[in-house]
Amino acid sequence: MSIAGSSLRADNDADASPPGFGPDRFFNRELSWLAFNRRVMEEALNPAHPLLERLRFLSISGSNLDEFFMVRVAGLKGQQLQGIDDPSADGRSPGQQLAEIEAEVNRLVDQQQSEWQRLHRLLAEQGVIVHGAGSDAGALRAALRQYFVDQIFPILTPQVLDPAHPFPFIPNRGLGVIFDLQRKATGDTVRELVMIPPSLPRFASVPGDATAFVPIEYLIEIFGDLLFPGFAIRSRGVFRIIRDSDIEIEEEAEDLVRLFRTAIRRRRRGRVILLELAADMPGELAAVLGDDIQGHEAIVAKIGGFVGLAALSAIVDIDRPDLKFPAYSPRFPERIREHGGDCFAAIRSKDIVVHHPYESFDVVLSFLRQAAADPDVVAIKQTLYRAGNQSPVIRALIEAAEAGKSVTAVVELKARFDEEQNLLWANQLERAGVQVVYGFIEWKTHAKISMVVRREGQGYRTYCHFGTGNYHPVTARIYTDLSFFTADPRAGRDAAQLFNYITGYVEPDHLEMITMSPLNMRHNLCNLINDEIAAARAGRPSGVWAKMNSLVDPDIIDKLYQASAAGVPVELVVRGICCLRPGVPGLSETIRVKSVVGRFLEHSRIWAFANGAALPHSGAKLYISSADWMPRNFDRRVEYMIPIENPTVHDQILDQVLVANLIDNEQSWILQPEGTYVRLRPDDKPFNLHHYFMNNPSLSGRGTALHKRHDVPTLAFTMRED
Repeated sequence: MSIAGSSLRADNDADASPPGFGPDRFFNRELSWLAFNRRVMEEALNPAHPLLERLRFLSISGSNLDEFFMVRVAGLKGQQLQGIDDPSADGRSPGQQLAEIEAEVNRLVDQQQSEWQRLHRLLAEQGVIVHGAGSDAGALRAALRQYFVDQIFPILTPQVLDPAHPFPFIPNRGLGVIFDLQRKATGDTVRELVMIPPSLPRFASVPGDATAFVPIEYLIEIFGDLLFPGFAIRSRGVFRIIRDSDIEIEEEAEDLVRLFRTAIRRRRRGRVILLELAADMPGELAAVLGDDIQGHEAIVAKIGGFVGLAALSAIVDIDRPDLKFPAYSPRFPERIREHGGDCFAAIRSKDIVVHHPYESFDVVLSFLRQAAADPDVVAIKQTLYRAGNQSPVIRALIEAAEAGKSVTAVVELKARFDEEQNLLWANQLERAGVQVVYGFIEWKTHAKISMVVRREGQGYRTYCHFGTGNYHPVTARIYTDLSFFTADPRAGRDAAQLFNYITGYVEPDHLEMITMSPLNMRHNLCNLINDEIAAARAGRPSGVWAKMNSLVDPDIIDKLYQASAAGVPVELVVRGICCLRPGVPGLSETIRVKSVVGRFLEHSRIWAFANGAALPHSGAKLYISSADWMPRNFDRRVEYMIPIENPTVHDQILDQVLVANLIDNEQSWILQPEGTYVRLRPDDKPFNLHHYFMNNPSLSGRGTALHKRHDVPTLAFTMRED
C-alpha cells in the first residue's frame, strides 16, 4: 500500500524563491557534508583534547568518509552511469558534483594523513607506538616472527593472479596486499594477492609491550618471505576498496524481510566506488588492481600514509586514561528518586525532560523495565530505529511480552547499516510474542516514541516518552539528546494515532499536540516562520532559533530567506550539512549559522519561535523533534514534533540547552557567506557548553532539590544586534 501522496507541501508563498537569486543561493549538499567532516577531522588538531581523543576524532573522520562514499558518492556515480543528468538544488550535475567531490576529498585525505603523522609522533613520545614503513624491520622481525607464524600465517590465503585464476571477489572495505614476485629458480614473475580476513585484528601488539602496535598489512609485507618461500619480492603495495552499500527499496515488494535479507547480501557485492592505493605502490600493480576491481568506474585515491583511518579506533581503546577525557558519570533525575524510583508517579505529577548524556539513559530503561514488571500495565508500543548490539530495550520488551502484556514494536529495517541487526532483533521479539511491525515500504519510521498504557482507578492512563535520539544505550553516552516524558492525555491520544498510522495505515483524524511527517510537518513549520515574518512586519519582536543536525530542504531555506528579508533574526545551530547561505546582503543578512563539534555529538533537534516576545521568554513557542530540516525527513520518513508547554521543562530547554548552544565559543564554527567555516576564538568570557552541562545540574527532574540548592543557573542571553 502506498500513501506517499498525502504529504502536504508548504503554501505557494513558502515555495517562492527570493527574487534575483538563482540556484547559487544554496550550498551543495555533498560539499557541505565534506566541510562538516573536515571540522571533525580538525578536532584532531585541537590541543585542548587529550591525545587519544584527538586520534578518535581522526578515526571518526575516516569512518565518516567511508560511509559518504558507500552512500552519497555511490548514488551520484549511479546517476552518472545511467545518464541521469538532473541538477542538484544548487544547479550542479552529477558529473560536476563528482569532480568537485574528488578534488575536495583529495585535499581532505592529504590533511588527514598529515595529522596522522603528527599524532603518530606525539603518541610515540607518550609511549604509544604504531610501527610502520619507517620502523626497524629487523628488530620487528625478531620480536614478531613467532606471533606471525602462530597467529597470522595459518589464516592467510595467498591467491595467484594469472589467466587460469580469475581475480577473486573482494568485499566492501576489503584490505589487502598485492605482491610482484620473481621465482628464484627460474626467474619467472608471478603476481599474488593476500587479502586480510576481517576476523584478524587490524593491529598486532608487539610482544612484551602492551602499547606498541604493528598493522597487520605491515607484518604481511615484512614476512613476505615466509608466505612465498623460493620467491624474491620485487614490489608490493597495500590497497582497500569501498563499494556501493545503499539499499534500494522496491515499492511493490511483497515481503519486506525477505527483500532486506537479499539486499544485505547484494550490498556486499556492490559496485566499487573507491579504490585506495598506498602512495608507494608501483604503477604496474596499481594498473592490475584498476583493471580487475572495476577501477575504471571508481575514484582512485593515492594514500600517502595509513590506509583505512577508521581502524585507528582500535588504538584509542587501549588502557591509557591519562591520554583520554576524564571519565564522566551521568546523573539520574532526582525527582524520580524522590518518588522512590517510580517513573510513573514522577511523570504523573509533572512532565520531565532528561538531557543526555549529562543525565543517564538509565531513566529510559527504568521506564520500560517498570512497565514490563508492573501488573497494571496492559500495553507497550515502541519504535526501534537503532538499538545497538546489546540492547536492554529489547530485553525489556521481551520481558513485558512474556509477562502477558500486549507489546508492539515498530522495527525499522531501513536504518542504514543496522538492517541486519534489526532483523535479528525482530526475530527475537517475535519469538517472545511481541507484535513486530515493519512500517511503510517507502518511508522510514524515524520517530522515537514509546507509549505505555496503564490501568489506573476505573480507567487507563497513557505515559509517553518522546526522544530526539535513538533507543541506543551506547550512543546515549556520547550523543546529546532529549528525552521528554509526559502523561498528558493529548500526547497519549496523538501517540496512539501515530502508531495506528504505522501499523494499520490509519491516517490520523485529528492530532491535538504533535505534528507528523510526511503529513504536514513542512507545512506547519513554514506557518510558524510565517508568524514570525508577520510579527516583524508589524514591528513586534520576532525570531527563529533552531538546533538540528542538517538543513537541506529548499522550501524551508527559502522561507528562512523570506524571514530575513522581513527583518526576522534567525539563529541556527546546524552541526552537519547546511545548504543555507547566511549573511548575504539582500538574501540572508539577519541569519547566522554555527556548528558545534566537541566531546559529545550534538544530536538533539530543538526549535523556538519568538511568538511576539524577545527570547528568552516563557511565551516563546518551543518544540522538540526527531526530524532534521531535510526533504527526506519531511517527505519520506515518519517523524514527530511536539510543543513543550510545561514551564519548567520549557525553561530548561530554551533558557539552558538552546541558549548554551548559541553562546558556546570554545567548540563552535561560524559559517561564512562563501561556504567556509571559521572557528570561534573565546573572548574574555570563554564558554564551553559541554563543560557547562557536565558541571551544572539541570532544571527539570530536580524536584525539591530546586528549593534546597541555588546552583541551577539560567543562562543569560542577549540578542545580537544587526
